[in-house]
Amino acid sequence: MFKVQDYREVEAEPFEGAPGVTIRWVIDEHLDDAPTFAMRIIEVQPGSATPYHTHWQEHGNYILEGIGYVRYGEEVHRVKAGDVVFVPPDAQHQYVNDGDGVLRFICVIPLPWVRKARQGA
Repeated sequence: MFKVQDYREVEAEPFEGAPGVTIRWVIDEHLDDAPTFAMRIIEVQPGSATPYHTHWQEHGNYILEGIGYVRYGEEVHRVKAGDVVFVPPDAQHQYVNDGDGVLRFICVIPLPWVRKARQGA
């Protein structure tokens, strides 16, 4: 199904385990019949962070707005609007907003990861 939509029309849901972080599922298997990937917009408020976590699939991120840093294992990398981040499988990572405005980024994940996460695996 072809789709054009303003991302702000998609409900921002709380990101589990991360106060001050929301997620919008802007392209999804169930809503859009996307067969291989899902796209999310993640918004991290100033002083907030995603959980420090790992999962078995890679994903790609594009920073739309704001500044902050990504923890990757023992490394810390500054990020800003326009940066691209690739997170390989099984990599510990976390986004932290230490700026004054929202840190907003696109997160593209492979559909098998979405299915597994929804099944609670």
